[in-house]
Amino acid sequence: MMTAPKDKNQKVSIIFQPSGRRGAGFKGQTILEAAQELGVEISSICGGKQSCGKCRVKVEWGKVNPSALTEEERKFIAAEEEAAGYRLACAAQIESDTLITVPGESSVSQPLILKNLINFSSKINPAVKNYYIELPPPTLADPRGDLERLQESLRNHYGLKNLSIDYWALQNLSLNLRQGNWKVTALVSLNQEILSILPGKIEDYYGIALDIGTTSLAIYLGHLPNGQIIAANSRLNPQVIFGEDVMSRIQYALEKGGAGVKSLTKKVREAVNELIKEMAKSVAISPEEIIEMAVVGNTAMHHLFLGLTPQYLGVAPFTPTLNNALYIKARELGLMMNPAANVYFLPIEAGFVGADNVGVLISQEPYLQEEISLIIDVGTNGEILLGNKKRILSASCATGPAFEGAHIKFGMRAAPGAIERVRIDSQNGTIQYRVIGSEKWVTDGSPPEIKARGICGSGIIEAIAEMRRAGIIERNGRISKELPSLRQRFNAQGEFIIARAEETAFNKDITISIDDIRAVQLAKGALYAGAKILMKVLGIEKPDKVILAGGFGSIIDPEKAMAIGMFPSCALPQVRAVGNAAGIGACLALFNQDKRAEAERAAKQVEYIELTTHPDFQEEFIKALSFPI
Repeated sequence: MMTAPKDKNQKVSIIFQPSGRRGAGFKGQTILEAAQELGVEISSICGGKQSCGKCRVKVEWGKVNPSALTEEERKFIAAEEEAAGYRLACAAQIESDTLITVPGESSVSQPLILKNLINFSSKINPAVKNYYIELPPPTLADPRGDLERLQESLRNHYGLKNLSIDYWALQNLSLNLRQGNWKVTALVSLNQEILSILPGKIEDYYGIALDIGTTSLAIYLGHLPNGQIIAANSRLNPQVIFGEDVMSRIQYALEKGGAGVKSLTKKVREAVNELIKEMAKSVAISPEEIIEMAVVGNTAMHHLFLGLTPQYLGVAPFTPTLNNALYIKARELGLMMNPAANVYFLPIEAGFVGADNVGVLISQEPYLQEEISLIIDVGTNGEILLGNKKRILSASCATGPAFEGAHIKFGMRAAPGAIERVRIDSQNGTIQYRVIGSEKWVTDGSPPEIKARGICGSGIIEAIAEMRRAGIIERNGRISKELPSLRQRFNAQGEFIIARAEETAFNKDITISIDDIRAVQLAKGALYAGAKILMKVLGIEKPDKVILAGGFGSIIDPEKAMAIGMFPSCALPQVRAVGNAAGIGACLALFNQDKRAEAERAAKQVEYIELTTHPDFQEEFIKALSFPI
């Protein structure tokens, strides 16, 4: 593709509809780059490589270069759509003032993220504790410094020795002591550092547990003295505009250099601050009352939140900047909470098995059990744990984002309008489906309450499982020609209609194609093969139980997942979903410092198995591509 030179001196005016967002761009900039700079969220699963086709936009007026579709664009845009002005945002470069429409299917859909408060039980032993103290005021006979006076009182009353003080707390120390008439509460971290001195007797102070996912952010506000979650919030990780998966973001960071890392870091920190602000307001507290944070996330998200380059995660031997747990001051990260607060990052197991997997580990505690657990955290990067108190193995599978709707022709996140449940009658071939946002099942001839916009991961798994059960899909993944149906089409690909055009928001049939089936086969094959390799290394035939972790693991039907061969067979009653286990792990680390020590021990004890170099992985992967009989 011939590209026009970029000239930041030649400004152009850009308007995006239907948001109405407008601003200045420059000649030679792609529509996608302009959208990213102006905060217009256009889906870009491949990170602007012209390979996913999700960033389709309509140029209403204005000039773009090249004037005709590129070879890559023709794979995703029909001739009649080209005539109407459709282009891929990552391919078309702006040459003049331009008006661009972003159709609904190309907008970054806000996922339906579980916001329910996490339920768990744990010993309460927070890292930050409150100590009420009444100090003798200074006199001419005793003119010692305020800090020395405070340290001596805390030592005499509570046995706290060799206390340091945070610089921000030191700046406010003298004023707060006198405002409290020498009756104050000291908030002390790990019985080592004074974080804050507050006038009077303070019994309410708060902490945050944060799970930074590739797709979404989940955040929990807890009352530290009693260990209760009092608010929860979540939203799409805004980094998705730079690419849906980890490797796309690593590639973006590498291509843009230091500026790329800064952009990704700024985006996620801004989103976290917005979540903190919203939660604090919802329970009528000040952000300065938030005095602690515990963070989990995969290794790339961990690095980008810290502002560390992910460069060496993308090449063998996939080395992180650090493995160990880390404490950083909130003010150094620009977080909207008490500036003296410590932010605790759980440790990393390996390059692609991050702190989120350690969170899963300490929430499920397989290292304390006799039974052998297979724990699968299904996301854009599948992470697996296998073992019991004798031995724990871990691995990372490059499943890709197919289970989240990416690389699927009509795939989308679990958001309103997404098909999430599918049933097929194997006798007559009739279909029922249900979309997110409606409790009503749509059947042949019944008008939908909400028109479908696409199909999300749980719907894709159910559709393929049902198609296989009904004989529509053969074991190798081909669509059978032995069962003719009005819903089958054997065009260049071969596809099966789930929702008819009149039932959809964009008046097109929503289908499952051969390519979609192949994408799911590759993703589920990687998970299955990864589990089989770990079972071989551990020397077992099957696990005693299977635990599905993560937001996606909470909404899929375990029976359907097992039916397509997503994980090795296990008695169905022994398969369960545990929700956001990584988030639970972050909460445990927030409320109990003993869990931090446990996490740091467990992360070192887990044996990481590199699947790509295991001699049997390729063979197991090829076998796992077929569907079970």
